[in-house]
Amino acid sequence: MPRRLPSLIALRAFEAAARHMSFQAAAAELAVTPTAISHQIRELETACGTALFRRRPRPLRLTEAGERLYPILLASFDAMASGIAALRAVEDRRPLRITTTNAFAHRWLVPRMPLWRVSHPGYALEILGTDAVVSLQEGQADIAIRYARSAPPGLWSREIMRDKFWPMCSPALLATSGMPSGPRDLLRLPLIHMHWQDSEPDPPTWRSYVALLRRSDPGISDPNEQNGLFFREELHAIEAVIGGQGIGICSDILVARELQTGALVKLGGVSLPGFGFFAVHVPGHPREAVVKAFSDWIVEQGIEHQT
Repeated sequence: MPRRLPSLIALRAFEAAARHMSFQAAAAELAVTPTAISHQIRELETACGTALFRRRPRPLRLTEAGERLYPILLASFDAMASGIAALRAVEDRRPLRITTTNAFAHRWLVPRMPLWRVSHPGYALEILGTDAVVSLQEGQADIAIRYARSAPPGLWSREIMRDKFWPMCSPALLATSGMPSGPRDLLRLPLIHMHWQDSEPDPPTWRSYVALLRRSDPGISDPNEQNGLFFREELHAIEAVIGGQGIGICSDILVARELQTGALVKLGGVSLPGFGFFAVHVPGHPREAVVKAFSDWIVEQGIEHQT
């Protein structure tokens, strides 16, 4: 059978008033007016069929019925508060789950984890590297770093940074093949191709790069795919480029370290527009404080990266 209970608001009003033995103090605790407390207690007294307080003469006192009810409610609210606190303690100890692409996790995020641990030593992270879209609404992760042209709809988001795609290769490759004298000469070298999802209408590929070059030089031929390498995984394509196996069109963010050390060099002088990296989460996340801390931190890291 369903429980027949008065409203929780009325029960809270009575418990607070009985604990303080004051309608005014109960109102202050519950952020309502003393009149509202009085109204809720009248409602509870009606439900119980008896008075719970002796209001006259002052001071305020519990009736016999009120004295029986108060310890029951006090124990019940204490038990609920303890149970919720225990659940929250378990949740607060759980690592914050961050989902992002394998390439971004491997080449940008994971190397910066020591900086996070220094600035936020009390917060553990769990990195979920996957190229599949993980549902934040279903609680599969707390924060996602989405890689897209624009911010994902229906989620709270902040742009971290935005990349560009350049033809790049290892100096070791140039040492054996020579520096290309121009776009036509560049395309004679082995090309490294990376697979993009069909849902992306204008991916940064060699075909897109050649189409861009043709705006100023219509005679440029299609890229020679006979001596190229093809990869479905971006990480594998990047490793092949770093290893001197050919020229690839790479994100300047994902290979920033190699560009800085000289392990890779940009070629051609023309880039393709890339995508934005967005920190996103569901609005009103229950762990709002740590979610905001991570979002602020990663945006700061993005700003530092691009300065």
